[in-house]
Amino acid sequence: MSIYTVNYVCRELLRDHAFRAAMKADPAAALAKADLTDEERKALLAGDVAKLYRMGVNAFLMGYLPRFEVCGLTMPVYNERIRSAAKG
Repeated sequence: MSIYTVNYVCRELLRDHAFRAAMKADPAAALAKADLTDEERKALLAGDVAKLYRMGVNAFLMGYLPRFEVCGLTMPVYNERIRSAAKG
């Protein structure tokens, strides 16, 4: 697994403005070269933060996904999905 890479991708949304723009425009293309497993890539592209959380991705870093509205996530959608992780 490459959970480190998922955490890194989330952090880069804050730091790298060009990467953020690429993620907003075409997330699949922006993630094409990232060293992710198929499962991680699918979860990221689907905005499945509950699954990512259960896989070990840092919840704080995932908060940048809805902050910058990438992968179909807004704050209300993120909140609903991340709460489902706690339910199991």
